[in-house]
Amino acid sequence: MTVIKVPKPPKSAFNKDRPVSALLKNQILHLHEAELRFPARDQTNIYINNIKTEGQAAQYIRQVTAKLHPTGIKPKRVAIAAMGENGPARKSSPKKSRKTKPSPTKKSPRHKKR
Repeated sequence: MTVIKVPKPPKSAFNKDRPVSALLKNQILHLHEAELRFPARDQTNIYINNIKTEGQAAQYIRQVTAKLHPTGIKPKRVAIAAMGENGPARKSSPKKSRKTKPSPTKKSPRHKKR
């Protein structure tokens, strides 16, 4: 299996004081629409038009996502059976080829000559 190395993002990728982008504004809007379906006691009561920076957006997104996915707070590690470098643990038997019988050909009816 080929390992693909993904470089770490630069530290400048997240700046909590940077103004929110259009992409973040849309994400906030979608999360707010989902949040409105929560019971009143579970809503954050954050006025989304006051979110001006990436830091404020991150905080709001974190809170709503935690409400949407309450079990997602503690990630579980799941053991996955994977194929090692030497191939599969058991060898599969070769597939048998099916031989087909030749189909009988139909002869076209001959017309009698007059």
